[in-house]
Amino acid sequence: MIEIDPLIDYSKEQRRAIAFIDMKSFYASVECVERGLNPLSTSLCVMSGADNSAGLILASSPTFKKVFGKDNVGRSRDLPFYTNNRKFNYQNYYRTAPRDWLNKVNPPSKSKVAFIESWAKRTEIVPPRMSKYIEKNIEIQHAIQNFASPEDIFWYSIDEGFVDLTSSLNYFYDKALPAEVKLDRLSREIQLAILNQTGIYSTVGMSIGNPLLAKLALDNEAKHNSNMRAFWTYENIPDKVWKIKSLTDFWGINTRTEKRLNKLGIKSVYDLAHCSPALLKKEFGVVGVQLFFHANGVDESTVYEPYHAKSKSIGNSQVLPRDYADQTQIELVIKEMTEQVSIRLRKAKKQTTVVSLYVGYAYSENKRGLHIQKKIEVTNSIAVLSDQIMSLFRAGYSGGSVRRLGISFGGLCSEEVKLISLFDTFDKKAAKTETLQGAIDEIRKQYGFLALQKATSLLDGSRVVARSKLVGGHSAGGLDGLKWQE
Repeated sequence: MIEIDPLIDYSKEQRRAIAFIDMKSFYASVECVERGLNPLSTSLCVMSGADNSAGLILASSPTFKKVFGKDNVGRSRDLPFYTNNRKFNYQNYYRTAPRDWLNKVNPPSKSKVAFIESWAKRTEIVPPRMSKYIEKNIEIQHAIQNFASPEDIFWYSIDEGFVDLTSSLNYFYDKALPAEVKLDRLSREIQLAILNQTGIYSTVGMSIGNPLLAKLALDNEAKHNSNMRAFWTYENIPDKVWKIKSLTDFWGINTRTEKRLNKLGIKSVYDLAHCSPALLKKEFGVVGVQLFFHANGVDESTVYEPYHAKSKSIGNSQVLPRDYADQTQIELVIKEMTEQVSIRLRKAKKQTTVVSLYVGYAYSENKRGLHIQKKIEVTNSIAVLSDQIMSLFRAGYSGGSVRRLGISFGGLCSEEVKLISLFDTFDKKAAKTETLQGAIDEIRKQYGFLALQKATSLLDGSRVVARSKLVGGHSAGGLDGLKWQE
């Protein structure tokens, strides 16, 4: 028995054989394999909008990360080389290099410049192909189904997911073998099957316990092991979970939560595990109690009933293909996005009581973005929501080029909720508008979003047709959030 808080009796906790499988640099690996390149030794990054300085790096290979010191997400302007000619980016170097006590920066060495430019010339910079990644995801899941039934698989995102292998261990291996040995061997077989099927390497976090321990094992150890596997269980919580270096390396804790925990004197996962649950509940509510139990390795979710955070909003954001300085064009895109999110709201049979708008200015503006929201009467009317969002924009926007836009509807409730007043009269015009919108919804549901479009979609600056060719906001067919699905 682990020496731990008396509130926890590990003998009563679930002990499932869980594997959390993650594809190593998935998007970048797919692109490497498609080009006949080794995903582990090739320098490659997947970049959306690579033809401009604000190009977004969506994924990169392990070698790219190691050579250029970059995480998956970033901008092309932050790279140590220019993407158009592969020359050393002196501007970025002098902007980010450490300064001495006289606020001066030493120039880069010739060897450093040569090293960066040499690797830059060998680096593949490719556009995203979301349809191809979805296709590979399906192949991977089919490979895993040779070792577990579909009911035992809960795919968490396009490149990672949980597999409950409890029923599979004794099917593939002798019952006399320890469960952790069987789980490790079966996980290795799954890694090999995925590699042989797709050419993609995978990492696996394993646990004879619960999904949380498997996920923590993957994030904090498996990714650093040569065999790309790691095993965590209740018995090694003090040596594994409590020794996670940073609070933000723990599942469910971001920098904002970390700051709030620090104010309570909690600096580590060990501190969190030994803190008073009552104190955490006072500060965070029920989530605080959940953090306490998670820090002690306790998780009640399963592959069959995974934990889902309650959806509190529906939204959409996009990075524009260029800087938009014309207010008319900015408003056109905002209206299109409002319609998109409104359709998702109606499809979910929800209404909103809070509308939010984000406006991110172009890099050259050097201005903080706008974050504005307001409470409104409950609705899911596209016309009403468009008016509300436009009023927010016009009240907060004072000029300047825009590069990012985001719209969100919160305070959701059922579409059956209605506000009734004794002084209300029947609004014939509103009823006709709702009937018309319902008909439009049905046509788009059957024939696709572009089956009916406003003439404004042909105007310069419109994004709706271009985005109809995207999946998940990136190149490859489909309109995220706009395609009706049964």
